[in-house]
Amino acid sequence: MADEITETSQTVAAGQLRAFIERIERLEEDKQAIADDIKDVFAEMKGSGFDTKAVRQIIRLRKKDQAERQEEEAILDLYKAALGMV
Repeated sequence: MADEITETSQTVAAGQLRAFIERIERLEEDKQAIADDIKDVFAEMKGSGFDTKAVRQIIRLRKKDQAERQEEEAILDLYKAALGMV
């Protein structure tokens, strides 16, 4: 009887593990498809004459809040001034 319970719990755990892994695999496929779509949009932007490096920087900045951006810009300005780059 104890062997049956152990075997059943192992079967359930294996099934649950397989389900988790399959979900992750599907999500990884979705993630790759989205990454490919983003790459296509950047290629389209470049073809339209936009500087994709600058666009990527703008996207990074837009993810941050105003205070965080201002702090980073102030530090960058300070460092640039210290190096005579301003």
